[in-house]
Amino acid sequence: MAYSYPTVPAPHYGVPPEEALSRVEAFADLMTTRRTIRDFSDRPVPLELIDAAIRAAATAPSGANIQPWRFVVVTDPEIKHRLRVAAEAEEVEFYTRRATQEWLDALAPLGTDTDKPFLDIAPALIVVFEVHKGPSEPRPYYVKESVGIAVGFLLAALHQAGLATLTHTPSPMKFLSEVLDRPAEERAYVVIPVGYPAPEARVPDISKKSLEEVRILR
Repeated sequence: MAYSYPTVPAPHYGVPPEEALSRVEAFADLMTTRRTIRDFSDRPVPLELIDAAIRAAATAPSGANIQPWRFVVVTDPEIKHRLRVAAEAEEVEFYTRRATQEWLDALAPLGTDTDKPFLDIAPALIVVFEVHKGPSEPRPYYVKESVGIAVGFLLAALHQAGLATLTHTPSPMKFLSEVLDRPAEERAYVVIPVGYPAPEARVPDISKKSLEEVRILR
């Protein structure tokens, strides 16, 4: 294969075959303990942990290596509250006018509603933006796929640090760009509250599909 970039030797990770399965199983076991948290403590989170997780997220593959993402870390209480007020206004519209009854029925067992206190209480919010073509930005390719992979890396890294997360996707999300003063080429993708569960936090007793349900052999 011919590259226009200068090349370096491909990495060889040197995982002994006898350790490979145990490493993957340990990671899978860790990830099975990750849960979406809606009741956060206001206990502070060291910025170094969030930075390290974002550094991991930014290693994700992307179309043409354009890396079309921005991670805006919000800790200012005033800005968090402005985001909450705007998000709840959109959620009222969603629950009362936009969502179909089928959608509302699917959400009902999870207990979600228009009230989003976690946007105030969680010590940090990571707002992830897609970066599209702009005055100083090249045209990206496979933007949503690329950003989605990066967000997956981010969630896994934050969980590795013992931090709780929630993927919050109010729709539409234009208010995020306005409150956070982001340029026109950036479009909000997801809001991730980050912190520790409140002492009294509880989560629904649900399970994931089994390996046999999601893996198909041919």
